[in-house]
Amino acid sequence: MADTMIRSHERAAATRSGYPMAALGIALVLAVPLLAWLAAQGGLRLLFAVPFLLVAGIALLVGLYMLQPNEAANLTLFGAYSGTDRSEGLRWANPLVRKRRLSLRSRNLNVAPLKVNDLRGNPVEIGAVVVWRVRDTAQAAYDVDDFENYVKVQAEAAIRHLASSYAYDDGEDLPPGAHTLRGGMEAVSAALRDELQARFDAAGVEVQDAKLSHLAYAPEIAQVMLRRQQAEAIVSARHKIVQGAVGMVEAALQGLSERNVVHLDDERKASMVSNLLVVLCSDRETQPVINTGTLYT
Repeated sequence: MADTMIRSHERAAATRSGYPMAALGIALVLAVPLLAWLAAQGGLRLLFAVPFLLVAGIALLVGLYMLQPNEAANLTLFGAYSGTDRSEGLRWANPLVRKRRLSLRSRNLNVAPLKVNDLRGNPVEIGAVVVWRVRDTAQAAYDVDDFENYVKVQAEAAIRHLASSYAYDDGEDLPPGAHTLRGGMEAVSAALRDELQARFDAAGVEVQDAKLSHLAYAPEIAQVMLRRQQAEAIVSARHKIVQGAVGMVEAALQGLSERNVVHLDDERKASMVSNLLVVLCSDRETQPVINTGTLYT
């Protein structure tokens, strides 16, 4: 079914500075006792002007309202949206207009850690901090029921979807260059901001920043995954050690051959390579064995 909802759009309200209107309203109210006194002195015609001045003065004072910096007021007249006033200070509008204040300041939303399955199906705990502000006051006030609760719920939904789209850590099953939650923090944060903005647009909210604040395996698999990471780290370290040892052995054999230090047949070369690799790749101290005979005995 197509979305037939009419989106609201903010527009400027027709308001005025409140200072001259406040002065005029106070003057009219103060003029009421004076007219009443003059009417009592015999000017009965002035008596009819007293209630009009009183009502006019009160109406002018009722229309006053105050806006702080980075604050706006949505104005509605008999349920119809009249516009938004973003001017700070003392303001005045039609006394019959209902005024709803909204903060335009940046706000922090701390999403508590959620338990979600990542791309591999492993349960992980993920939390985030979102910095947001109201961009369109009409959308925030009239297109959603409670824009603050809307932001909170949609932020949790976006984080859950994000966690299920990425693997927690690198692995052989991932294509080369694939981003992960732990390794691709900048790319993940950018994806989170884009998804949050897409979800917040309906409420007229702007995402200023969003970053992960908590990321860990769920307690039930944390120990297993820690051992897995340790094993992968050991294998990676051993791989580098073997690569370095092979290069050192190759350089040693080449140097001996170029300088004619000693001539070795294939069998003795293999024995020398084996001994060097044992010495270079062992994770413990090796014990030297001194050969007091010849090379072949």
